[in-house]
Amino acid sequence: MIRAETITAPTREDIPDVGEDVTPDRPWIVIVWNDPINLMSYVTYVFQKLFGYPREKAHKLMMQVHVDGRSVVFNGTQERCEASVNALHEHGLWATMQKDQ
Repeated sequence: MIRAETITAPTREDIPDVGEDVTPDRPWIVIVWNDPINLMSYVTYVFQKLFGYPREKAHKLMMQVHVDGRSVVFNGTQERCEASVNALHEHGLWATMQKDQ
C-alpha cells in the first residue's frame, strides 16, 4: 500500500501596521559654555581626560568655547550625555545638554 503524504504550502502572515514611529531618537549633545574662571590649558586637559580626545581636537574645541562662547563637545544617548555633563561639572566647567536638532 502506498501512503500519500499531504504537504501544506507556506502561508503569508499579514502583520497589521499599528502606526508606531520607528525612527531612532535624535542623539543628545553636550555643550560647554565659556566662563571667566578656567584656564584654556585646563579646559583642553579636561576634554582630553573625559572624552579621550587627542590634544589637537581638545584644543580646537576649547578655542571654539573661548571665541564663540560655546562648543558642542560630545553627542550620544541621553544617559551618556547626562553623565558627561555631570563629569564636566565635577571638573568645574559650565556644561548643558539638549536634543540635537
